[in-house]
Amino acid sequence: MTQDAVREATARALLRRLAVEQAECRVPSLTAAIVRDGRTAWFGARGRVEGAPPTPATQYRIGSITKSMVAVVVMRLRDEGALRLSDPLEEHLPGTALGRLSIAQLLSHTSGLAAEPPTAWWERTPGMPAAELLERLGPQEFKHRPGRRFHYSNVGFAVLGELVARLRGTTWLKAVQAEVLDPLGMHDTTARPRAPHATGYAVHPYADVVLAEPEHDAGAMGPAGQLWSTPGDLARWAAFLAGEGTGEGTGEAAGEGGGVLSGETLAEMREPAAVEDGDAWSAGMGLGLQLARVSGRRLAGHTGSMPGFQAAVWADPADRDGVLFLANTTSGLSGSLTTDLLDILHEYEPRLPDEWEPVAADPALLALTGVWYWGPRPYRLRLLPDRALSLEPAASGGRASRFVPQDDGTWLGLDGYHAGETLRAAADHLDLNTFVFTRTPYDPQAPVPGGVTGWHA
Repeated sequence: MTQDAVREATARALLRRLAVEQAECRVPSLTAAIVRDGRTAWFGARGRVEGAPPTPATQYRIGSITKSMVAVVVMRLRDEGALRLSDPLEEHLPGTALGRLSIAQLLSHTSGLAAEPPTAWWERTPGMPAAELLERLGPQEFKHRPGRRFHYSNVGFAVLGELVARLRGTTWLKAVQAEVLDPLGMHDTTARPRAPHATGYAVHPYADVVLAEPEHDAGAMGPAGQLWSTPGDLARWAAFLAGEGTGEGTGEAAGEGGGVLSGETLAEMREPAAVEDGDAWSAGMGLGLQLARVSGRRLAGHTGSMPGFQAAVWADPADRDGVLFLANTTSGLSGSLTTDLLDILHEYEPRLPDEWEPVAADPALLALTGVWYWGPRPYRLRLLPDRALSLEPAASGGRASRFVPQDDGTWLGLDGYHAGETLRAAADHLDLNTFVFTRTPYDPQAPVPGGVTGWHA
């Protein structure tokens, strides 16, 4: 794990926050790391594992973080054309009672499926084969109308794991290993623990004693939470989620996704597909990635918990930062450790904005910049790098979007109201999905639909 250290004062503040968490929450051992620009900038540890402080190579169970790695393989299958996210499950996994669910609904936890499987407490008992689990999943497992709401479902990711296995002709685990873990250099992420690893404990609520939690092969439920990993490997995962994928075994930045996914697909996974109820959403779900809005940041990643373990990994793509923790306790953490660590980092070592410098511009595009009118309302058109455009209201409010150039001379909406729509530019008007923008309000010389009769008192 390549490490570009933060300053001494920053490291001390980060370590103190970690130490407070470990002491006040009574955690047997706790590790955390900060990632910047694809590299580990800080690692900290408190407590003991087998009598020694944990290291970046100490394994912990990561629980549901496993889901995000399975989701990456599903998105790779989509990008290859092996499936569409809108496909009903029946097209690829026939013969189940879940056939009408779409793959996107399973990824975003909007399928309406039960949270837990119709088995004994799956996190504490050995699992069953996928065929047996699928036989048990009947109509009674639907708790909500598909697509109606966000309802977290471990069952849904067990089904996605079997989908991956069928389409890849191997196990979900081998597919994740070959397509995600190995390319990112995550060689210490395994299905079962290897030394050195932490033992999972429950801490007594009213006494300073612990109880060892069981650990089993979860079988068909494995895609929902089987994997073990290390701070070193999860730092690589955080870098990947931030769009700074790492080269195999080097720790060096290797561009968006490190070859595992395109930048566009990774960004798609980070888009909100569902949000938790509330007046203003602070948590939601993308395609296999949990989302959070904290202190003005838009974070993407995943939390994980299994008996004896808690973990989280979050990435801030805007700042190219990541944060993670791993702990061997069933419950009791504060819930704010990761965001507090990011706050400390940004307070002590805020990023400097990139230096502005002029760039060459196509004169024809430069001539398009300036004020355009949608009816009577002024908009500003700006030229962005790589021939992209930004169209935004001159005053506050309204529909703002960015557009990227296409081979046919048009521009494609990148975000906002006009995402996916086509912008065509002429000397005297812009045509944006039938809306016509003119250089003066309702210019009578421009092809405004409905015609222009002229302004009058």
